[in-house]
Amino acid sequence: MDCLFCKIIAGEIPSNKAYEDDWCYAFFDIAPQAPTHVLVVPKLHISSTDGINAENSIYVGKIFEVIPKLAAELGLGEGYRVITNCGENGCQSVKHLHFHILGGKKLSENMA
Repeated sequence: MDCLFCKIIAGEIPSNKAYEDDWCYAFFDIAPQAPTHVLVVPKLHISSTDGINAENSIYVGKIFEVIPKLAAELGLGEGYRVITNCGENGCQSVKHLHFHILGGKKLSENMA
């Protein structure tokens, strides 16, 4: 499989790791859109939100258990945003499910 995030998880491509456990891997985005911008990805390759099903949804649940803990460790107590993009029109650039944690400043209310 030629997946950028699978290669990052496997250590084949370097990253600035923020967190790792048996279910997910989190790393700092190389092109941050906020002062704090971390990506959280499941260790199992799931192509997008469209690929979530009964067999793999536990990975998403585990990620959402990690996100608030990681956000607290990153100093985002004043708030943060969690985003995932799905498909071409949703601007999904890597075809591996991932969640952006954005924070460190007051974020724009404009989402479009």
